[in-house]
Amino acid sequence: MLMRRRAFVELLAAAAALPALPPVAHADDYPSRPVRLVIGFPEGGPVDIAARVIAGGLSDRLSQPVVVENQPGESGNMATRSVARAKPDGYSLLVCGPVNTRADRQEPSEAISIKTTRIKEKIARLKQEMSRLEVLDARMRNTADQQISLTDPDARSMATSGRGSGVVGYNVQVAVDTEHHLIVTHEVINVGNDRGQLARMSKQAKEVLEVDKLEAVADRGYFDGEEILACEEAGVAVTLPKPMTSNAKAEGRFGKQDFAYLPDEDVYRCPSGQLLPYHYTNIEHGMTLRRYWSTAACQGCAIKSQCTPSKERRITRWEHEHVVEEVQRRLDSNPDAMRTRRETVEHPFGTIKARMGATHFLMKRLRNVAAEMALHVLAYNLTRVMNILGKPSLIAAIRAA
Repeated sequence: MLMRRRAFVELLAAAAALPALPPVAHADDYPSRPVRLVIGFPEGGPVDIAARVIAGGLSDRLSQPVVVENQPGESGNMATRSVARAKPDGYSLLVCGPVNTRADRQEPSEAISIKTTRIKEKIARLKQEMSRLEVLDARMRNTADQQISLTDPDARSMATSGRGSGVVGYNVQVAVDTEHHLIVTHEVINVGNDRGQLARMSKQAKEVLEVDKLEAVADRGYFDGEEILACEEAGVAVTLPKPMTSNAKAEGRFGKQDFAYLPDEDVYRCPSGQLLPYHYTNIEHGMTLRRYWSTAACQGCAIKSQCTPSKERRITRWEHEHVVEEVQRRLDSNPDAMRTRRETVEHPFGTIKARMGATHFLMKRLRNVAAEMALHVLAYNLTRVMNILGKPSLIAAIRAA
């Protein structure tokens, strides 16, 4: 406020000194029309008031009206451009605000020096952090799975159902019997998904139970054709839903499950009743795939828009597709299988997490975490057996063993 008041006083002093200024050289007929006095500040301000005082003095000396034009904006640049673009005939004048040169002349204060030093230190720390991150990025790109964990070198990013809810940790696999909810076998891995775990866990459970045949129920995260085939060859009949990976159903079109395979003729029957014959076989990712389609049938189909936006609908069949179809038939014949799975496998996980306090593992590194999980499984199974048999029977069985 002091600077504004002082600037206003300086402007008024300049305006008061105008009548004492010596005559200015100009043409004999100047001015022959009103003169513009342009200012880059709004009306009512100190510069505007001073400009109007100046305009009054100029008007008396020049014997012509001096009009004040306020063109605020862009810190006075708008008014400056207006005068610069005007004809240089002396009829457009610019009034500037006060210029404070004292700050330019003064030496840097102690506060400015401290602030400058602090900013330089921050920039140095940022450069150091950027260098550290570049080294970590190079390390990450050289790993097989493109991951590194600074807290626990063995931990990896785990796939979760919620978007943006991924966690870095370990994947605990368990096989639980449906009758007593006992954990038959378990394993701690650092693979972020369950897709390649079905056959190994099923075989381990079959070996622990010492049976020739085994029925296993899993969720859709375990679905993998080759894993299902390995289970079938090992005498394990698995039941699990197939994930919907095609956008056809979501977009209101027929899915592959709407096409019926006729093994005797080796053709597919589409929803409109047309037959799609076999054309060729190729290998993708080590899997032998057979291709079926009928261009002629699709071109004249009345419901083609409900099937495919392409020229024809093509169906792909794996050479062991019958194994996957058998899994679907088991699921269709037992619609409560997935409910049984939830009631069975979620009970141990819920109990163990409650005992852990719903928190993370206490140990680090895969070997140590596996040992910690083994203790949790042992404690859970002992509790289940005591609840089922009773403590005396359990003690007697342990002594007899």
